[in-house]
Amino acid sequence: MVSLSEVNHIIILSYFTEDMIQKLLPEIELLRFKSGEIIFRRGEPAATFYSLKRGKILLEQRISEKVTISMGTVKPGYSFGWSSMLGDEKFTLDTVCGEPCEVLSIRAKTMLAMLEEDHSMGYRFMHRLLHMVKRRLDMRTELLLKLLSNHPDIQPLMRES
Repeated sequence: MVSLSEVNHIIILSYFTEDMIQKLLPEIELLRFKSGEIIFRRGEPAATFYSLKRGKILLEQRISEKVTISMGTVKPGYSFGWSSMLGDEKFTLDTVCGEPCEVLSIRAKTMLAMLEEDHSMGYRFMHRLLHMVKRRLDMRTELLLKLLSNHPDIQPLMRES
């Protein structure tokens, strides 16, 4: 079983009470991956929620046989596999270990049942999820605007204003 000290740096759990974390601990599993290993691929059933204890996770999207775009990274303390919290979803990105990783995992159905049973825990979790979604949306909006402003067809329009 994973100990309290192993989860105390996980950001999403820092918003939970100690009692809430104690309920989760028996359900959390510690996984170890080598550099280059894939944790999950885009399109696979999203059945597990993850938090990075140690290492670095690369979030990637393959757009052709030869081209893969990095969509971001996950640093220790942060969680990934959020699609699993929506129920019966599929993962939307590939996750690759950029270095050896230790990952905490919990079955999505188990986590969702706990969030449903304890509405305070559910609120805290979903509130943090909303913050994460907003942050990602803001980052992608900035990236899109940067790409558009650097596009050769749009640059002359920018100079005219």
